[in-house]
Amino acid sequence: MTESDAEMTSLRKAGEAFRWQGVEHRPYKDADSAPFKAISRQTLFSDPRLLGELRYFEIAPGGFSTLERHEHMHAVMVLSGRGHCLVGSEIHALQPHDLVTIEPWTWHQFRAGEAPLGFLCLVNAMRDRPQLPNEEDIAALRSNASVAAFLDGRAGSAEEG
Repeated sequence: MTESDAEMTSLRKAGEAFRWQGVEHRPYKDADSAPFKAISRQTLFSDPRLLGELRYFEIAPGGFSTLERHEHMHAVMVLSGRGHCLVGSEIHALQPHDLVTIEPWTWHQFRAGEAPLGFLCLVNAMRDRPQLPNEEDIAALRSNASVAAFLDGRAGSAEEG
């Protein structure tokens, strides 16, 4: 069953390990599109009538999402695991049931801890493409010691908020 077939059913049963019946388990992005490591996605709801899309992402231990920003907002709810996220210039420790709001044009990235980090992400159905940081953006982000530690994969030594 494909994602489009799954959209036509009124119920998709939960399986084990955060998988859902009829929902395709896919790579996070195309391998050459942007830097990321060990992350997958599942689109749980995508219907133009909703004006939004609900996705489930899972980052394997030591993995991370792309450092990016864009015009649209994100609403994130952590379901499993622990990790850290960068939102603007703030680093936050994450645990199950935490909620993260990512405002438009805010740099953000998620990193898993020692166990997989799983989270729901609600976005606009129609949205812009992510913008990756250039050298100047990276230098500005790295001017904050906590952000530099996070980007280097040393989130545990960064400020935990």
